[in-house]
Amino acid sequence: MELTQGSRSSLTGRWERATEWPLMVAAVAFLVSYAVPIIRPEIGLFWVERFQWASWATWALFAVDYIARLVLAEDRKGYALKHWCDLLIIALPLLRPLRLLRLVSLLEILNRKASTGLRGRVAVYVAGGSALMAFCGALAVLDAERESTEANITTFADALWWALTTMTTVGYGDRYPTTDSGRLAAAALMIGGITLLGIVTATLASWLVEKITITEKEQTADLRAEILALNEKLDRLLVERTEQEASSWRS
Repeated sequence: MELTQGSRSSLTGRWERATEWPLMVAAVAFLVSYAVPIIRPEIGLFWVERFQWASWATWALFAVDYIARLVLAEDRKGYALKHWCDLLIIALPLLRPLRLLRLVSLLEILNRKASTGLRGRVAVYVAGGSALMAFCGALAVLDAERESTEANITTFADALWWALTTMTTVGYGDRYPTTDSGRLAAAALMIGGITLLGIVTATLASWLVEKITITEKEQTADLRAEILALNEKLDRLLVERTEQEASSWRS
């Protein structure tokens, strides 16, 4: 049976509401399964394999969610082009550093839960985006650098310090990646940090312009109301004056 546009939209909304929490849990589970073997490499092969299975299970959940939303979309080609990042999350499961792209879904879900106001969304992007970016950047560079003989980032504390100084454009230079994979992670972190800062700046600027516009409209409306009230008062005074003059003529 062919679905109408309205029924597709309704089904998509119901699917997104039903999968919000499962996908959020899956994203957090993926983050844990990715992070623990990197932060604690001594946990042993048994737990490493279990975490790998958990990582693949979350990949399967994201794949099912993407396919379901693609099937329910009215324009499937347009949907795929618009949500290219989701497709990238599904298509690159074998590249370990790029698996962190799955956490973009966590930000998207958190954004749905945020207040509809602009400031609520900015707070989500700033807090959630910055924390995830720093944490994941530290994990990616530590995973890439730990086995290098020239590495100066060998602990998670070093990696987190490097991620924070890189994101804030401080760049002390005391910690830096030496491998190609580490430099790729650094480039992604730098671009992501600049992009996040640009989004926040643009959003705040838009909010200020909107507030100024609303204030000007309110002031204009108040001024018009005052002018209308004065005009009505003048009209009443003219009517009273005319009636008084008419009475004096009659008398």
